[in-house]
Order: sequence, then C-alpha cells, then structure tokens
Amino acid sequence: MNFKLPILLATASAENAIETIAEVTGNENLKPGVIEKYFKELPDKAFALLVKAVIAIIILIIMWELIKALSNVVDKSLRKTKIEDATAKFLAKVVKVSLDIVLLFSLASYFGMDTASLVALLGSAGVAIGLAIQGTLSDFASGILILLAKPFRVGDYIVVGGTGIEGSVTEISLINTRMLTADYRRVVMPNKTLASSTITNNNGNTMRILDTMVGISYNADIDKARAVAMRTMDANEFISDKLEKNVFVDELADSSVNLRIRGWVKPTDYLKAKWSMNEAIKKAFDKEGVEIPFPQMDVHMR
Repeated sequence: MNFKLPILLATASAENAIETIAEVTGNENLKPGVIEKYFKELPDKAFALLVKAVIAIIILIIMWELIKALSNVVDKSLRKTKIEDATAKFLAKVVKVSLDIVLLFSLASYFGMDTASLVALLGSAGVAIGLAIQGTLSDFASGILILLAKPFRVGDYIVVGGTGIEGSVTEISLINTRMLTADYRRVVMPNKTLASSTITNNNGNTMRILDTMVGISYNADIDKARAVAMRTMDANEFISDKLEKNVFVDELADSSVNLRIRGWVKPTDYLKAKWSMNEAIKKAFDKEGVEIPFPQMDVHMR
C-alpha cells in the first residue's frame, strides 16, 4: 500500500489553504514560498544571533569588571579627601549604578531594541514602585541630605529632640542611622525622623562644658563650699586642668543656695565626668561639713 499519496495530498491541501488565507488577508508572508524561505534562513539567523549573544555576554562581563574597578578607584580617591566614608561610599555607588544603566541600554540598542520605549516603560514602573515605597524613598532622600549637610558624623554623640533618644553615632546609611546609647543599646532610627528633628550634637567642639548644680544650706559658708568644689574638680581625672574652672552662686532658691560648678571635659568623657562629679561633690561636702539641705517649707497656722 502506498502511504506517500495521502501525505502529498495533505501537504498540497495545506499549501492551498495557506495560499487562500494569504490571498484573502493580503498577507504575502503567509505564502508557502515565504515560509519555506524563512525556515531555510533560520539556521543562519540563529547562528548570527548566537554569536551576537556571546559577544554581548563577553562585553557585559568585561565592562562590569571595569565599572567595579572604576567604582573602587572613585571610592578610594574620595576617602583620601575630607569627605566622610559614608558620603564617599554613596557617591561611588551612584557612579557604579549610573554606568551599569548606561551599559544595559547600550546592549539593548546593540540587539536592536527601541531604547526610547524601554525608558518609558522603566519610567512607568519607577512611578508605580515609588508610590509603593514612598516612605523608604523619603528616608533615602533624607539620608542624602544628612550625608551632604553633615549635621553629625560617625562617632558624634547626638540628642534627637522630641524622641528621648541620644547616643553615639556608629553608622550613617542611606535609609537609617545607627546609634549606641550610654547603656549600650543599639538604636536604628529612620533618616526621615532625624532630618525633621532638632539635633543636638555634643561633639561640635573638641571640648565640652560640664555643668553641675548643687545646693547648700543658707547657714553654710559659701567660700568654704567653693573651695571644696574647686578641690573636687582638681581631683577629677576627666576635667581639664588647662581650661578655666568656675564655682559661683547661680540662684538663691527657696530652700538652698545653688552653686554652679563648671569645668571642661572631652565629649567622649562627659557622662563619666558627670557621674563621678556628682558622687565626689556629695562625699566631699559630707566630709567637710557643708550641708546639702532637703527642700523646706514653713507653715504658719492661725
């Protein structure tokens, strides 16, 4: 039995059907000759596309390594200047991301893609993503402002107004800032909160005034109390001997004469100096018989 005849008939019928559809639709690409030509040219086109893809991959790998090396050079160069490490890292990252984007668009153009349409598509996607993560973008923008304006640096001891949080800055990133409190708790604060708060930077200068207040009895000898306070400051290891020290009457309060004791300390030693002075003043006044009174109130009855 001859099986070739049905196959030839089926092929002829398929070709006739394709020609009929091509004539009705006016699409010349549907004619059997065009389709046959396409399949004949397909191996050459596939090989050319494969060669193109291999070349693109090689270029991509080489350029990525060059961009990474250039980013490292920019980072190291900026670190040698007075720019902070966090700012240098950020600028180097901007350079790297920008060059990566240019590289990807160049490869897309190499493959014949319409880069204008790609830009429009990415723009639309960027708007949608931006709306979804607008809080994070706000932190990002605030991080850039902090890195550029430099209200504080890594190592500074800051007080964030309205939050009750204070501590030493350990890291400034683009999204948040990390701090270490005096009792060694780690605090991660969004940059948006820092950018909109009043920041007190206790490391604005190389030295900081330690201001201690103590009340003495109205019956106490002010000169004696001043001399005891001065000796206590002289004995404190954290208070500088090179800068001025003062003890003066700050206020005549209801129950005590308030003395203000002032000396200069390093910002990093401030809390240690404060705690040690409070204890030392109490012990010294007790030893020298300088009375620190309790709050008093006189009540007159009729």
